[in-house]
Amino acid sequence: MRIAAWLLVFALASGIWFAMLPSAEGQRPVGQSDRVASEGLTALSFDLGDGRQQITLVDPKARSLAVYHLDRGTGAIALKSVRQVQWDLQMDDFNTASPKPREIRALADQR
Repeated sequence: MRIAAWLLVFALASGIWFAMLPSAEGQRPVGQSDRVASEGLTALSFDLGDGRQQITLVDPKARSLAVYHLDRGTGAIALKSVRQVQWDLQMDDFNTASPKPREIRALADQR
């Protein structure tokens, strides 16, 4: 458990570091994303364009993700969402428009 805690600290620190890096023009372009991976844990950093940075941590081993917002002005970090995606990934489709996967599969089976 200690290793996981240190990985979380490392990933958050990496995300904060990426959030503070200026681009060549002095500011990060809105929507620019960075990625850092360590020991299976991946940190994705995304500029929200309103003085905040979004950091998403993905743990493929635990099949979970966490989303944080970092306020560049104050340095405050707010946990926005945590979710295990194991069961999400078991669904064939959800909230999709036609053709749905089973419809495509049925068409392919007719050949």
